[in-house]
Amino acid sequence: MARNNGSDDGKMSREEAGRMGGEATAKNHDKEFYQEIGRKGGEATSESHDKDFYQEIGRKGGEATSESHDREFYQEIGQKGGEARGGGNNGNGRGRGDGGDKDGKMSPEEAGRKGGEARSRNND
Repeated sequence: MARNNGSDDGKMSREEAGRMGGEATAKNHDKEFYQEIGRKGGEATSESHDKDFYQEIGRKGGEATSESHDREFYQEIGQKGGEARGGGNNGNGRGRGDGGDKDGKMSPEEAGRKGGEARSRNND
């Protein structure tokens, strides 16, 4: 047993106790257990917080991500996002090639690419 509390009183530090408890819990539970407690926690959080709360944590997360990633990262995730939304690809990552769809709207790929480029320009 590690004693990281800086004293010789034989007590385990809170950090060490938490680590050991987490390891014991992980040995006794499977993936579904963690998914279930995550779902319950998400539901409880959504009941006690409003739209502003989620906007604020999204803004903070976006700022933290932008500080640790470069232009290429945003271009790549923009392209992947467009592809995941079902946009076609004519080899240049721009769907139909003209940035539009048959209904005159921008393709999801083009929107993702432009969003990634815009975000990366703001971070250069």
